[in-house]
Amino acid sequence: MKPFAPILIAALTFPGIIRVRAQEVSHSAQDCNLDHSRHVSAKDDIAAIGTRRIGGHGFGNWYSLESEIKMGQESSQDVEQTTKLSRDPLVTDYVNRIGQNLVRNSDARVPFTIKVIDSDEVDAFALPGGFLYVNSGLIMAARDEAELAAVMAHEIAHVAAHHATREMTRSHMLSLASIPLLFVGGPAGMALQDALKVAGPLSLNKFSRGFEAEADYLGVEYLYKAGYDPQALISFFERIRTLEKQKQGLMSKAFATHPQTAGRISKTRREISTILPPRDMYMVSTSEFEEVKARLAATDTQQAKEPARPTLRRRAGSEGSH
Repeated sequence: MKPFAPILIAALTFPGIIRVRAQEVSHSAQDCNLDHSRHVSAKDDIAAIGTRRIGGHGFGNWYSLESEIKMGQESSQDVEQTTKLSRDPLVTDYVNRIGQNLVRNSDARVPFTIKVIDSDEVDAFALPGGFLYVNSGLIMAARDEAELAAVMAHEIAHVAAHHATREMTRSHMLSLASIPLLFVGGPAGMALQDALKVAGPLSLNKFSRGFEAEADYLGVEYLYKAGYDPQALISFFERIRTLEKQKQGLMSKAFATHPQTAGRISKTRREISTILPPRDMYMVSTSEFEEVKARLAATDTQQAKEPARPTLRRRAGSEGSH
């Protein structure tokens, strides 16, 4: 196993032209002074990002940060043995800079290792302990840098809120809760065990959907704090449904399992309008984003033009055959 090498989180600079979008301010003065009109919960306090304890360790999470990092390291080795990583330094450095900027503006308490997978599938995923993978297909599907950053912020939120280990803890708790039922005999005991078999998976599914909603919630906060337009998360997932119809099979199973329903999108819109103080301008994209997309497109075109290599097979009975 390779030793874990923390990445130093450097300041993010954006070379080239930066596009910004003016924000249409529809909030009242009372809305802008959020802490004056109502109690601000820890999850709503944008100024406290980085010092908040989101999904911390305790009864709801039995795993330490060290164990999360170890699990992530082991899983990352499996990922990298079964996928093709991008070897283009321009692409990987660019995605890493976006990710590290988001991490600096998040509640994550671990350093992040960020890599690009050479795959047409529109996907990004994060492992416990700060291992984030972005498919090149996601970069190509994003309309601008803000949309790419939005999906990455969502995945960083999963790590910051310890969703993987909290779900594992929940699973263990459900397993332990079933133990006393083994000592309940007769029809009543059988009925209780049958009910648990049904309730257990349903509870875990509900828990998982709750984590996705929390990742949406935290992700738009991190996106906002990093200077991007938080509406980018909504715009990207709204287009996912259209892309799925046009390019079936290229959408990740993660998006299919946790669809951005109308209710979930409207909930995120409410958060943006009530929790995030409006700004005059947000960053939308950079010339570097366009350069990276053009580079990926050129690579795909070149690979498509390359002729398939012939497959050679030795004739039976020839020298050297067995």
